[in-house]
Amino acid sequence: MNNISLDRCCIHTITTKSWSFPQAVEQYAAAGVAGISVWQNAIEGIGPHQAGELIRKAGLDIVSYVRGGFFPHPTSSGRAKAIDHNKKLLEEAAALGAPMIVLVCGASPDQSLATSRQQIKEGIEAILPLAEKLNVKLAIEPLHPMYAADRSAINTMGQANDMAEIFQSDYVGVAVDVYHLWWDPDLEKEIARCGAHNNLLAYHVCDWKVNTLDLLNDRGLMGEGCIDLKKIRGWVEATGFDGYCEVEIFSDIHWAKDQKVFLNEITNSFVLKV
Repeated sequence: MNNISLDRCCIHTITTKSWSFPQAVEQYAAAGVAGISVWQNAIEGIGPHQAGELIRKAGLDIVSYVRGGFFPHPTSSGRAKAIDHNKKLLEEAAALGAPMIVLVCGASPDQSLATSRQQIKEGIEAILPLAEKLNVKLAIEPLHPMYAADRSAINTMGQANDMAEIFQSDYVGVAVDVYHLWWDPDLEKEIARCGAHNNLLAYHVCDWKVNTLDLLNDRGLMGEGCIDLKKIRGWVEATGFDGYCEVEIFSDIHWAKDQKVFLNEITNSFVLKV
C-alpha cells in the first residue's frame, strides 16, 4: 500500500484537547493538515457560525461534527431528551458547515441490548427528516464490544450495516473507526458490503496499544500498536472511498506532551503508517 499525503489528513479537535479551538485551527493549517472534525465542546463560547468562518478562513475542510447519538434510555422522557439534543446538534452542524454528524449510538445497562438497538433505530428515524432538510448526513459509528453496556449497542460493522440499510437513505451511513473494529474477522467483508450500498461515510484512524493502560484514554499514535492500518485503508479505498482519514486519538500520555510536538508526530506517522 502506497504512503498517503497530508491532503487526506483530518484531525479531530479532541486529539489535541488542551488547545483552544482557534489554536487548533491555526496549528492544523500550519502543519499542512487539510481537514478538521469538530467536537461540540471545542466550540462552546464561540458558536458554530463563527467557528465555521474561522475554519474556512484557515483553508481547512470541515469533515464532521462530533458527536450525536446516545438514543437509548429506559424512560420515554430520557429518549425524547436525546432526540431533542440530536436535533439541536443537527442545527449546529448545519450552521458550522459540517456535512455529517458522527453518531455514538448509545446503550443502557438497565435494559437489553436488543431494546437499546430498537431505540437507536427509533432515534435515527426521528431525526432523519431534519438531517435530510439540513443536508447533514448521519454516520453510525460501531464501538468496540467493551463499550456495549453503556456507550453503544452497535458493536460490529455488520450491526452498523444492518442499521444503516434499514433506512435506505443517502443521509444514513457508517463511520469506520479502526480502534473499535480492527479485531473483527468479518471486517473486510463488511467494509465491502458498506461500499456496495454506498454507505461508507467516514474513516477514523489511531492504533491499539498491546499493553493498553486505559480502555478509553490510551489510544496509540499510528504505528504505536498492532493495527494493520495500510491493509484496512486498502479495504476502505477498494469501496471507492477517497475521503479523509480522520485522526482521533484519546490519550492521557499524548495529551500531557507539548501539543506541537504531538502534532508533528501525528503528521509524520500519518504519512508513513496510515
